[in-house]
Amino acid sequence: MPMCFSLIASRDSCFRYSFSSAGLKSTTTDLGEGTIIHSWVPKHPSPSKPTLLLIHGIGANAMWQWHEFITPLTSRFNLYVPDLIFFGDSYSSRSERSETFQAQCVMSLMEAHGVRGKMHVAGISYGGFVAYSMAAQYGERIERLVLCCAGVCAEEKDMEKGMFQVKSVEEAVSILLPQRAAQVRQLMKISFYKPATNVPSCFLNDFIEVMCTDHVQERRELIQALHKDRQMSDLPKINHPTLIIWGEHDLVFPMELAHRLKRQIGESAELVTIKDAGHAINVEKPKEMQKYMKSFLLDPLPQPKQEKQSNGHKVD
Repeated sequence: MPMCFSLIASRDSCFRYSFSSAGLKSTTTDLGEGTIIHSWVPKHPSPSKPTLLLIHGIGANAMWQWHEFITPLTSRFNLYVPDLIFFGDSYSSRSERSETFQAQCVMSLMEAHGVRGKMHVAGISYGGFVAYSMAAQYGERIERLVLCCAGVCAEEKDMEKGMFQVKSVEEAVSILLPQRAAQVRQLMKISFYKPATNVPSCFLNDFIEVMCTDHVQERRELIQALHKDRQMSDLPKINHPTLIIWGEHDLVFPMELAHRLKRQIGESAELVTIKDAGHAINVEKPKEMQKYMKSFLLDPLPQPKQEKQSNGHKVD
């Protein structure tokens, strides 16, 4: 039974207020063929600012995953922050479940809002899969790419070899799409380097009620489609200037996948590892993540071969 007063719904309202106060407006765009996508877009786009598209991962809606970034980034970029299909207020009656389809929907959204030139794209976790697909499909439209904890280079056989904390796709689905408080606790345990403890079950159930009850079957199919028959040999090559950001203790997509991604993209990619962080680096280390993103996206002379450090932690 839902709570009479929902802390999660209240926080959701606070995020809406903060997005609006930062100069963004909530919009709903009909892409045709039964596909509707919700997004936050600039109220008054500035022709002097570069365009930055932020793509969220599986879990909650775009506001919950990017709220820490909106105010720091709106001063330097025209921000576009969509809810992917089957998240937030976005949905489709079509049967497609691939990241390729998600990427096509996001690009159609940008065109519907009059974004015709090049854009920067940043994606976290599942959003990184979508961002990579956008770069592969619309190479000339993407200027620079930021991929955060995105296991794009994972293969179906990796699960059989024991790379992940889960042993099957169904186990992954049960954690990523929690329907019980115990599953939310398990999700927190594998997502955070230092997960919160002793969170009341009523709060976790409130989160499930507000965030995890819509489009459950469709989201399940998204995860299944992401894993099924996935092979590195099928992954398109891209050569965009790319910043890869990873949590040192990521248990969802281990560091091996970060190094694979760096090798896959090659000389145009640089990798930053954030110390004392897990998969949810946008929550655990938002200021560090913002710092690296802004430096990379605004630097007119990127240096892909240069080594970087985060809290004294050297990376490739």
